[in-house]
Amino acid sequence: MFRRLRRWVRQFFTRTRSINKQPLNPVSLIVIILIDIFILVNVFTGLNDISQWSLSPNEAYPCYSEWRDYRTSTAQNKDFEKLRSITAEKVADPYPGAPPRRFQERYQQTSKGRLGTVSSTCLALGGVKDKIDTPENQRSTKTIDQKQNEIGTLDSSNRNIRAQYDSTLLEKVAGQDRDQSINAVGAEKAKAQLDKNNQRIAQLKGEISKLKDELLAKPESAELFKFFSNDRSFNEVEKGYKQASFWYPSIQLAFQALFLLPLLISAGLVYRFAERKRYGLVALISWHLLIIFFIPLILKIFEFLQVGALFKFLFDIISVIFGGLLFLVSYAYILLIPIAGFALIKFFQKFAFSNKVPPSSLVQQSRCLNCTRTLKHDESYCPHCGYHQHLECSNCHQPTYKHLPYCRNCGTEQDLGRS
Repeated sequence: MFRRLRRWVRQFFTRTRSINKQPLNPVSLIVIILIDIFILVNVFTGLNDISQWSLSPNEAYPCYSEWRDYRTSTAQNKDFEKLRSITAEKVADPYPGAPPRRFQERYQQTSKGRLGTVSSTCLALGGVKDKIDTPENQRSTKTIDQKQNEIGTLDSSNRNIRAQYDSTLLEKVAGQDRDQSINAVGAEKAKAQLDKNNQRIAQLKGEISKLKDELLAKPESAELFKFFSNDRSFNEVEKGYKQASFWYPSIQLAFQALFLLPLLISAGLVYRFAERKRYGLVALISWHLLIIFFIPLILKIFEFLQVGALFKFLFDIISVIFGGLLFLVSYAYILLIPIAGFALIKFFQKFAFSNKVPPSSLVQQSRCLNCTRTLKHDESYCPHCGYHQHLECSNCHQPTYKHLPYCRNCGTEQDLGRS
C-alpha cells in the first residue's frame, strides 16, 4: 500500500513538472506556477460570486435579527432605543446626490438579479420603519441626544467641582488663608455652581422624558410595537430563517460545484486527448488546470461538512442526547469522516476506476504482467511472484507475451482466452 502511494505521488509530480517525460526548465516552471496562481485566484473569485447568487438567510429575512433582539431584550428603555436606532440608521445612497433609500426599498433591492425572495413580513416591517424614519422624528431623537450629551458634560463638571469643594472645606476647617488655597473656586461659589448644574440637569431630564413620551405616543410607533409583539408573525419569520440557514450551505455547495463541473470536465477531456496525441505542453497545462479546479472543490466540500446540513444534524442529535457537551461533534467527525473516506476509496477502487495497468504498458516498461514488479530484459519468469510472462504462438510456435492480441514474432492474432 505504501509503495503504491509512493508511486502515485511520484507520477503526480512527474506529470506536474515535465513535458513528454522531459523536465521543465526553471523559467518555464515559474511561468506555469504564475499561470496556476492567476487561474486559482479567478476560480475562487468565481466561486465567491456564484455562492452569493442565492439570497443568504440574513438577506431573505432581514428583520429576524433585530426582531429577535428586541423580544429578548430586558432593558427598560428598549422601546425608545429601537425608535432611536431606526431614525439614526444611515442607509447608503445608491449614487451621489440621490435621496437615501428607504428600509423597504433596500430590502427589495437585495433580491434583484438573484435567486430567492425577501420575506413579505420583513417587507411589511420595513414599510412601518419607513413611517418612523421621518425628518421630524429624526430631529426629535437628535435633540434628545444633544440633551443627553449636555447632561454628561454637566455631570463631569459636577465631579470636578465636588473634588475641589471637599478640598476647600478641609482647608477652611484647618484655618488656611483663602489666598493660599490650591483650588480656583471657593466653597460657597462651588456649592452655588453645583446647585445650578443640578437644576439644569433636572430640567434637561424633564425635557428628554417629554420628548421620549411624545415620540413613543405617535401612531407609527404604536404600529411598530404592535408588529413586534405579534407572536404568530415572528414565529413564521423564525421558522423560515432557521430553515433557510439549514439549507443555505448545501445550496452554496451545489452552485459552486455547478461552477467547477464544466471546468473539470473540459480540463479532463483536453488532458486525455493531449496524452493520447502526445501533445506534451497541452497535456501539462491541462493537468495543472485539473489540479487547480480540484483544489477549491475539495476545500468547499470540507467547508460544507463543517457548517452544512450534516453538521447541523449531528449538532441537534448531540444537543438532545448530551446537552451542552457540543465538543462531541468533533469526536463524531473524527470517527465518521475516515469511515466515509474508507468506503469511498473501496468503491472507487472496485467499481468506479480501474487501477489495473494495461499489459501493453507493462511490457513497454519491462514489468511483470502479474505483480507489475520490474523485470530484466531476458527474464521469462518473474523472480518476485513466479509468473510466466510468455506463451507459445499458435502459428510460429515462438514465445510471445501473454495478454497481448498479436504475436511479437509473426504478427498472428492470438487467442487471449488461453493466456
